[in-house]
Amino acid sequence: MYKRTGRFGLMKRGLAVAVAGAALLWSGLRVRRYRVLTRKTTVPFRLALLSDLHSASYGCGQSELLRKLAAARPDAVLMAGDMAPDRDPLDGLQELLLSLCGRWPLFYVSGNHELRYGREEAVKELMRAFGVFVLEGTTILLHKGEEKISIGGVDDPQADFYSRREGWMGQLYRCERDREEGVFSVLLSHRPEKLPLYASCGFDLALCGHAHGGQVRIPGLVNGLYAPNQGFLPRYAGGFYRKAGTAMVVSRGLARNSLPRVCNPPELVLVDLLPVPLEDRGKASQTGNIG
Repeated sequence: MYKRTGRFGLMKRGLAVAVAGAALLWSGLRVRRYRVLTRKTTVPFRLALLSDLHSASYGCGQSELLRKLAAARPDAVLMAGDMAPDRDPLDGLQELLLSLCGRWPLFYVSGNHELRYGREEAVKELMRAFGVFVLEGTTILLHKGEEKISIGGVDDPQADFYSRREGWMGQLYRCERDREEGVFSVLLSHRPEKLPLYASCGFDLALCGHAHGGQVRIPGLVNGLYAPNQGFLPRYAGGFYRKAGTAMVVSRGLARNSLPRVCNPPELVLVDLLPVPLEDRGKASQTGNIG
């Protein structure tokens, strides 16, 4: 009887360890939501942020990702770069675009991987073929009834090395110049570590990716262990940040299996821009995360 109990106890402990390990390494897609208050619109806008898909697959035709997007009912879908595999055919991205086009306004900026692996033009050409707004220092107005917000975007800074196009800073300042007074401004950019520049330009909200959530997280202690261009213990691994009057949301990305993730599942990000109630407009901040 004693041996049976001991063996059963070992089995329970082993099962508990296995379950805990599976939870730590779980790579299922989750939906993460943020809310931003603003005085610049009287109707809510919901933006879906996709980033760093790389070569990840979410079922036939990216069906799992599409189901979650359809359930979220966004007003627009924004893609913050690294949406294509480095060398493999663009089939997964094409499947995603085929399902997205015609359902929502689509916006895209390049990431460092498209540039580094010489896929920038091929990816942009594919995006345009599906009606995606490819933002290269350009700004588009997104309308909802009589209300509107502006969405500007810039290529990844590595475009300065791999492309003969306008420099990254030139694109950023063009987006700054094209903002309309009194209109809520969104900047789509791959790089979160550039937040001080986004804030100096006065954008209301920056949407970024690139950091992959810092790969390894210890909730409540370490938000990310390592991120490209930020190194160890990155400041902007994933989540909500503010600097001066600018809010920034950083996606932890959609890539899975091609990189280690610990307590850091891939995510579809939803950002709700919510009008400040009229009675609070005199005292509320322009933007702010409320959960």
